[in-house]
Amino acid sequence: MSTIIHPQNHPLPLPHHRHLFPTKPPPYPPCSSYLSFPKPKPKSHHHRPLLLASTTAVSCHTLYYKPHICNDVNSLLTLFNLSVQYSDAELAKVVHACSLKLQEDTHLGNSLVLAYLKLGLFNHSLNVFASLSCPNVVTYSSLISGFAKSNQGSKAIELFMKMRTEGIEPNEFTFVAILSACIRVLESELGFQIHGLVVKMGFLDSTFVANALMGFYWKFTGNLRLIFNVFDEMPQRDVASWNTVISCLVKEGMYEKAFELFRVMQGIGCFRADFFTISSILSACEGSNAFMKGKEVHAHAIRTGLEGNLSVNNVLIGLYTQCGRVRDVAVLFESMPIRDVITWTQMITAYMEFGLVDLAMKVFNEMPEKNCISYNALMAGFCKNGEGLKAVKLFIEMVSEGLELTDFSLSSVINACALVMDVKASEQIQGFCLKFGFGSNVCVEAALLDMCIRCGRMADAEKMFRIWPVEHDNSVVCTSMLCGYARNGQPDEAVLFFLRCRLEGTMDLDEVTLTSILGACGTLGFEKMGEQIHCYALKTGFVTDLGVLNSIISMYAKCGNMNDAIKVFDIMPIRDVISWNALIAGHILHRQGDEALAVWSAMEEAGIQPDTITLFLVLSAYRHTNLDLVDDCRKLFLSMRTDYDIEPTSEHHASFVSVLGQWGLLEEAEETIENMTVEPKASVWRALLNSCRIHLNTTIGKRVAKHILAMKPQDPSTYILVSNLYSASGRWHCSETVREDMREKGFRKNPARSWIIHQNNIHPFYTRDKSHPLTKDIYRGLEILVMECQKAGYVPDTSFVLHEVEEHQKKEFLLYHSAKLAATYGILMTKHREPIRIVKNIHMCGDCHTFMKYVSIITKREILVRDASGFHCFRNGQCCCKDYW
Repeated sequence: MSTIIHPQNHPLPLPHHRHLFPTKPPPYPPCSSYLSFPKPKPKSHHHRPLLLASTTAVSCHTLYYKPHICNDVNSLLTLFNLSVQYSDAELAKVVHACSLKLQEDTHLGNSLVLAYLKLGLFNHSLNVFASLSCPNVVTYSSLISGFAKSNQGSKAIELFMKMRTEGIEPNEFTFVAILSACIRVLESELGFQIHGLVVKMGFLDSTFVANALMGFYWKFTGNLRLIFNVFDEMPQRDVASWNTVISCLVKEGMYEKAFELFRVMQGIGCFRADFFTISSILSACEGSNAFMKGKEVHAHAIRTGLEGNLSVNNVLIGLYTQCGRVRDVAVLFESMPIRDVITWTQMITAYMEFGLVDLAMKVFNEMPEKNCISYNALMAGFCKNGEGLKAVKLFIEMVSEGLELTDFSLSSVINACALVMDVKASEQIQGFCLKFGFGSNVCVEAALLDMCIRCGRMADAEKMFRIWPVEHDNSVVCTSMLCGYARNGQPDEAVLFFLRCRLEGTMDLDEVTLTSILGACGTLGFEKMGEQIHCYALKTGFVTDLGVLNSIISMYAKCGNMNDAIKVFDIMPIRDVISWNALIAGHILHRQGDEALAVWSAMEEAGIQPDTITLFLVLSAYRHTNLDLVDDCRKLFLSMRTDYDIEPTSEHHASFVSVLGQWGLLEEAEETIENMTVEPKASVWRALLNSCRIHLNTTIGKRVAKHILAMKPQDPSTYILVSNLYSASGRWHCSETVREDMREKGFRKNPARSWIIHQNNIHPFYTRDKSHPLTKDIYRGLEILVMECQKAGYVPDTSFVLHEVEEHQKKEFLLYHSAKLAATYGILMTKHREPIRIVKNIHMCGDCHTFMKYVSIITKREILVRDASGFHCFRNGQCCCKDYW
């Protein structure tokens, strides 16, 4: 005889519903039995709480008025299923309480264990398990599976061991569950033992077990041979079997093999590809840029009714982003019947890939639900499109809203600071990372080091590099340091660092490393080392890389060897716009304007679309032509928008103004600047000012100088220009004020530096430098050289000394300029008649230019000087620049 359940004698805590045990019958409609109670229809999430409450209340109402149901096992099983279906833990507890009065039933106990597991009440499930006198394989399998799925793999393994100790033989579901647990807790050794047990007990024929084994081996070994061994020995396969192998092939990058296996699967006929199959194959299409295959798979998905599947559509967005057009992505997105946060995030990424920042922001703002991954995608997109400041602001918003910050978030904002190149902001974000414990993350550390490099904080980058953990692969950071030295005007340090790393074996030579060291060799004019790197690239096959070949062209051109630069260009199997730019820039560096324009004509004939750098270079080439081609230059400048869809920048205007000034059209040059739609930068006015100096036009020169002095400097070069203009006009106090303001803002002037390569060593010189071991000999030789030049007619031009000192001091300053010291060292150390090659980091001053002419006469030597304007070849008292530089 059943009894009414009262709270005071209930073995488990009951929910505190006021209407659960009423003194009067509640106003529920009568029902003959619970089994006749209509199954609730699934509703939206907004209505579910009300439905759950009514489920518990009505079920308890039924138990109250139909106590005989408590003795009906089938009725209790139905109630358990209902509690799981509607995630009603309270109902499960009530039914559990009812079941305690019955004789122990293993099936009922297993259902209760499973119900508690599905409801996430793991302690309750263990309590039920402990109360069972004879748990069977179903009990253990349910528990092992439940704990494995909830990331409690260690507990699942403990239960499996207990099961084996009690002599209960596992079944196929047990093996699937325990292999899943091994994967989650990275227990490879036990997994291998489980495989042995599977073979011993004859469960290798089970499709489910074989699928689980393949997943296990992919996780721990990544060995496709082992996976295929299991796959090939399977007597029966299901779609999951094929999906597992295809997915592994795609993850391994073996796309053609994945396509082949997909075709075999389709050919068998008894297997129909599901959404997972299609998603994997679409990923293979994206990875291999097989756009046409991707469209075929898309058509197959439509034919098989998977066009509305969320997973398939999400992968399709990635495919069309990678291989298609933005319109394809937009149409696909609009046609999707269901979207999730992944869909919206992928659309942000897609628009950012196409450079449509505003559309990406619009999608982000319209997202119904955002997470940290959405923010990260937007922030990474800003960085990709050069919007560093927007990325930093978005990160600040993430922090203020308390969103989860991952290493990807930190890496993105660090990259943003590197783009902004703000030293103070970079120091703040570095402090933030250290404060919140991200400093020990290798990805964040590498990003911080790269940020320091890009912000010019090489001293801080060197500190980070010195304490870099030895257990981490430092090949990447070595490459970053090498690039940093090359990028921050320390090419000699880049070469020394490269040689040291190669000696220690800490740097792997790849395309990035070779490109960086070739750039450093070009900057230094270190042709012999550049040739060695070229030979290494030939031996190792890196000459097939377009970036490396482009760097080789640039290196030879900067080292004064245009013949080899042209040879490399001519043998290139494929050329991009950078290849053509490198060759044009080389000719301009050698002041070969006509040759540069010939390359430009060949580029147009080849159908290569120029970029903004190409047009800047071509405009500059007109400065160095033998004939006056100003009309052609003007035509090109005015057609930039219409013919090439390129908006002229300040650099293009400066180049065009230089051409006009070169050929004496100073009034037109001034008018061009005044008609600019944007505020002219200092570089544009500087181009005109230089032309005024060459043509001795003081009238326009004074007006230009006034414009420059009225500007508020924003970069070191403008500060120096303004300061020098004040000094040239004798306004020393104003000049010093400008320099003081420059120092306060953290800008610094790169000191004039010249160097010469002798016996594979770099010999650098600064103005009035006395650090060289042969300083006495160099200074004595220079004094003799100056006296001989003065006998030949050389007169020091003290107007180039921009310091408030006496005239005799100005002459002394001129005497020991870095270029003169380098030339003297070259004359002393090289054989008679051998050319002297000097590289200077800034423009050579007018006095040094005149001095080199006289030195070439006296010594009967050819002197090659490469400064910021290009090559100067001094021979018999003449320079190839014709005094226009």
